[in-house]
Amino acid sequence: MKWIVGILAAVLVCVVVYIGSAFVSVLALVSAVRNGDANQIMTRTDIPRVRHSLVDQLISAYLDRLGQKRPVRPIERMAINTLGTSIADDFATKLTTPENLSVLLRSGTVRNAADNISFGTMASLANFDAANIFAVIGRITPVKPVEFSLTLGPGENAGSISMHFEGTAWKLSGITLPPRVIAAMVDRLPAR
Repeated sequence: MKWIVGILAAVLVCVVVYIGSAFVSVLALVSAVRNGDANQIMTRTDIPRVRHSLVDQLISAYLDRLGQKRPVRPIERMAINTLGTSIADDFATKLTTPENLSVLLRSGTVRNAADNISFGTMASLANFDAANIFAVIGRITPVKPVEFSLTLGPGENAGSISMHFEGTAWKLSGITLPPRVIAAMVDRLPAR
């Protein structure tokens, strides 16, 4: 009986440490965003994963838009997924520069500073209230055992971020943009 209690206590401690480390990582990212510290933001971000999440959203929105006009054949879908990914990746790379990512998380403005283009806004991570633990828990959606999504505000146009456990820390691994922002970005993709 003592072994069972000991094992349960050890499991409970591990779960508390695991959840606590995620909460502390979110607080550290929010602090870096509020301070406008682009270096800390980049340190706490897995850029390839963030870029990949943006590319997936762009390709999906493009296929949805194309599918509204006419049926998309499987060969077209494959070509868009293959060739369109390189175009969308170039686009996503411009959005994930330290300056653009910092502005996106701090103000919620999705922009490409190099081309002076703004695509819209979403809820800001800097305005995220992490003081109310129960409100934070209500906005968390587990994705995998090593990943969760955090909704930044109420409604569909708030957007969300994903945090992924990598190595010994949680890192920003994705940004889910509101549908209207993705639509504005798809409108700006180069013509095919």
